[in-house]
Amino acid sequence: MKVNVQAVNFTVDRKLVDFVQERLDRLEKYYDKIVSADVFLKVEKTSDKENKFVEIKINVPGDDFLVKKHCKTFEEAVELSAESLERLLVKRKEKIRDHI
Repeated sequence: MKVNVQAVNFTVDRKLVDFVQERLDRLEKYYDKIVSADVFLKVEKTSDKENKFVEIKINVPGDDFLVKKHCKTFEEAVELSAESLERLLVKRKEKIRDHI
């Protein structure tokens, strides 16, 4: 799957990009028709500790799934987003299977 990682207000390091790629590649286990994923990493300039925002948009034929999370670390936000996407993809797969 093609993963586009875009960072807003900071430069992203290779380790984080690799983590995002590896974690999103695991989504293909749940739904094999994923075309691509767009990941937006953003740091808000606030005094709040949970200032890391992750937005992941998954493109599948006929639909797009968008999940937004904010946490203390990007890794935690990516993990929570991926878990939400897993649930969405499983629902989508079951829905398609019911119509066949």
